[in-house]
Amino acid sequence: MVLGKKGVLAALSVMSVFSASAAQSASGEQTKLSEDPTKVVTQFGASYSDELRITGSLSLGAVKKLNASVSANGDEWRVGGSWLFDIGIVNFNFGKQSYDQGAERTTYSVGTFMPLSYFDIAPYGWQIFAMGGYSHVDGEIACLAGQGACLTSEIPGPEGWVLIPNSSDGGYLGAFALKPLSEKWTLMTAAAYSVGSNDYSGYFAAIGASYQFDKKQSFKLFAATEDSDYGSDQNLVLGYTYQFN
Repeated sequence: MVLGKKGVLAALSVMSVFSASAAQSASGEQTKLSEDPTKVVTQFGASYSDELRITGSLSLGAVKKLNASVSANGDEWRVGGSWLFDIGIVNFNFGKQSYDQGAERTTYSVGTFMPLSYFDIAPYGWQIFAMGGYSHVDGEIACLAGQGACLTSEIPGPEGWVLIPNSSDGGYLGAFALKPLSEKWTLMTAAAYSVGSNDYSGYFAAIGASYQFDKKQSFKLFAATEDSDYGSDQNLVLGYTYQFN
């Protein structure tokens, strides 16, 4: 579903109504798990898989924050913002990702994480966050010349690959879940599926664990896989986060 200008303004109006009650409950941010996606805090982090990535968020009060991440060589990045409301958090993001053979995509999205615990749904102690939203994708898909969508007059590279411009409007649905094992350890898992125009589709899945050193510092280790028309990627990710407030 595509959100027009009126739809976005209506959504912002609804969120402003919820913001007051969200601010009242924001004092509980310190008690949330370190990986809780609805946390509105200022924090800094770094992660490593195939390269170093720097991440961070800046709290702008009780219910709003700015988010950003960038890879060490600058070819992948993401910036955006979050707005906490009564039963979840809404995120606005745009960013760029790179893939093999020169393929790349720029994504513009608006989505939400909604804790199912709000509806008293927490099976076996799992904290589940439903996630979904709208996204627009622009980029270039790499494929072998003469095959399928690569029937083009473009001159292929040395290995026969060509880049085909592509854009898509669509949405995604998924879930993110946390399972506290102790005061220090928490299991993490996530999965999402996306579809869009021009036959676009993709999925993402991850599983791992986080360790809370103290009230401010945490460490995480997880395996992740993703696949879409633009390419696929599998990573083992190590990460560290320091929370300032």
